Amino acid sequence: MKDAIQDEIIQEFAGLDWFDKYELLIESARNIDYMDKKFRTEENSISGCQSKVWIRSYIDDGKLVFELDSDAMITKGIMSLLLRVFNNRYSEDILNTDLYFIDDIGLKSNLSPARSNGLQAIINRIREIGEEAVP
Repeated sequence: MKDAIQDEIIQEFAGLDWFDKYELLIESARNIDYMDKKFRTEENSISGCQSKVWIRSYIDDGKLVFELDSDAMITKGIMSLLLRVFNNRYSEDILNTDLYFIDDIGLKSNLSPARSNGLQAIINRIREIGEEAVP
């Protein structure tokens, strides 16, 4: 199923070489607010990532709202893309989202194995939160 947000991300990355894609990821990272330090806890951290990563969620009007943060700009940029796709959605939508943009922009194939594993750990945690929130 097509997703307008994912299609928008694909358009933004279209025609860019990897240097420019990394620059776009860093710029995207700057658009995410830093998570309040009081939420940068072990409970909110994600293991399996090369850098430090935190994820926090809560439900607002039946939809999941995510706050994501990392101490690495590339990772935070990747998280900003995931945030665009998953934020303010119902848990069923999160569980049923096919993340085709990751392959379409060449993200997974151009990440180091450690970053690729970290990306999968973040996605797994978001989906886990989605499962926990199913009414």
